[in-house]
Amino acid sequence: MKDAEILVVEDDASLRLVLADNLEEEGYRVSSTASGVEARARLLGEGAERLAADLIILDIMLPDVDGYSLCRELRDRRLEAPILMLTARTLEDDLVRGFDAGADDFLTKPYRLRELLARVRALLRRRAGPPAETFRFGGFHLDTRARSVHDSAGAPVDLTRTELDLLALFLRHEGEALTRDRILDEVWGPSVVIDARTVDNFVSSLKKKLAWSPASNFQFRTLRGVGYRLEVEAIRK
Repeated sequence: MKDAEILVVEDDASLRLVLADNLEEEGYRVSSTASGVEARARLLGEGAERLAADLIILDIMLPDVDGYSLCRELRDRRLEAPILMLTARTLEDDLVRGFDAGADDFLTKPYRLRELLARVRALLRRRAGPPAETFRFGGFHLDTRARSVHDSAGAPVDLTRTELDLLALFLRHEGEALTRDRILDEVWGPSVVIDARTVDNFVSSLKKKLAWSPASNFQFRTLRGVGYRLEVEAIRK
C-alpha cells in the first residue's frame, strides 16, 4: 500500500516534519497536524472535509487532547484505520491503557526511523487482510471479511484490529502450541521489534472482552516458556 494515506498527529514540529518527509519518500501520501482537535475534525468530519486515512500515527502527549482519549473516541465512532501510538512512557500500565483505548501498536520515543517505517508497513499489510474466514466458538462468531465478532445473542464484541487478528490466528491454529515469537511474527510482522510481553497483554485483553471464565468452553492455555494454545471444546469453521 505504497499510496496509502497516513495522518501524523505530533505536536513536536521537528519530529512531525521528519516523519512526514520520510513517509513521503517511502511513497505514502501524508497529512500532518499538531492538534488533537484538528485531527478529530479531519478524521470524523463529513463530505469533502473528511480525511480517509489508511493509518494514523498518534502522539499520546498532545497540547489539547490526550492521545488515549482521542484514540478511544475514534474507535467509538467506528474508525477502523490502524493507530500507531508514539509515547515517551514505558510503563506496562500505559501500554495496556493504550491498547484498551484501541491502539494497534506502540513505539517508544526516542525511536529508530527504520523501525517506525517497518511498523507502518506491517500495519498496512494487516489492513489489506488475509482471505475471508469465519469461525464459531464458545457461542461467538468471527468473520474476518467483515472484521467483526458477535456473541451468542448477536451483539458485537468491540475488539481492536490487533485483538481480532490475534483471535483469528488462535482460531486458525486451534489446539496448536504457538510461541510468542511466532505470534509476534504473524500478527505484528517479522520486521517489527516489540516486547514479547505484549502478547500476554493482548491475550489478557481478549479474555476480558470475550468474558472468559472457568465455565467457558474455550481456554487460552499458557505454556510456560513457550507461549499459548487455544483449546475449544467444539469449533466450526
